[in-house]
Amino acid sequence: QVQLVESGGGLVQPGGSLRLSCAASGFTLDYYAIGWFRQAPGKEREGVSYIRRTVGSTYYADCVKGRFTISGDNAKNTVYLQMNSLNPEDTATYHCAMGSSRSLMIGYGMDYWGKGPLVSVSS
Repeated sequence: QVQLVESGGGLVQPGGSLRLSCAASGFTLDYYAIGWFRQAPGKEREGVSYIRRTVGSTYYADCVKGRFTISGDNAKNTVYLQMNSLNPEDTATYHCAMGSSRSLMIGYGMDYWGKGPLVSVSS
């Protein structure tokens, strides 16, 4: 049974940092694209980032490039999203998800996703 359990959300001031973690079970990270999408209240889902370790590829949405970094730890079967220089536009629920690269890029059609922690950026 596939499970994705996220942690690490919270309230942070503009310019601050947070690290999200996604502990995966029921599958091995190496064989799938896994990443994050977010959804702010009243807005459409937005693909944020994914990693596909078998081909050594990563993806970042333009709005987070240079600020967010995705990484994976095979030993812990865990994926991380380091978020720096956060701004109020980053406020959203962040969901860890597994699926095709395209689904993770657009934030729709993933095979599995977690409930997601809320990230609030406010002064």
